[in-house]
Amino acid sequence: MRSCGAPHGVRPSRPIHRSAARAARPVRPRCSVAAPPPARSPSPPRGGGRRGGRTAPRGPRGPAGKGRPTPSRREAEAAARARAKPARSRKEINAKAREDRVTRQNKVREAMRTGDDRFMPQRDRGPRKRFVRDLVDTRFGFTELVLPLMLLSLVLQWSGNASLVSTGYLIFVAMMLLIVLDLVWMRIRLRREARKRLEDPSTKGLMFYAVTRSMQIKPLRLPKPQRKIGEPMADTYR
Repeated sequence: MRSCGAPHGVRPSRPIHRSAARAARPVRPRCSVAAPPPARSPSPPRGGGRRGGRTAPRGPRGPAGKGRPTPSRREAEAAARARAKPARSRKEINAKAREDRVTRQNKVREAMRTGDDRFMPQRDRGPRKRFVRDLVDTRFGFTELVLPLMLLSLVLQWSGNASLVSTGYLIFVAMMLLIVLDLVWMRIRLRREARKRLEDPSTKGLMFYAVTRSMQIKPLRLPKPQRKIGEPMADTYR
């Protein structure tokens, strides 16, 4: 609080002399400004920061670092582009699936032509199946002619001429006999070559694959033959 002037109730007397008046003039107190009260610091909690005389538990400290390396600028830009890329529509998804299917089919078709095992169907994949294909393709068998001979036999039997009918019947019987003999010989040769050229000499499942391939005409076989008739086979198939 600020206070100035003479004390209350004191009347100043007339000055008699300048020096005497100066000496008799009461001393006027200096004006003073009351200092603001000091700021009060927050009082510590009772018990010195303890509860019941015990130190309050502190929360778990976080890890010192972020635990992963800082991504490079290229990785950060790629992640930002991926986040900013809008979701694809169903039409785009179907177009991408169709493109992938066509690409897969082209790879399978090329593998069937060149003999690449990586893209072949499961039934034609593996060294054992390649061994059977080479075994069938490097020999001529009567089983390959089963479809043309059967068609010829049916035409002769439906001709109406007795001699042609009997000829067609004889062709059919001879064809069946030759096919049986050819399949027996192919089974013997398959077992013999499997013991020489395969790590596992078991022929389980290989005979059926050999019969179905031998019944096809050679230019129409799939996968395409990689060896000609009479060409030697590989020493091992692994």
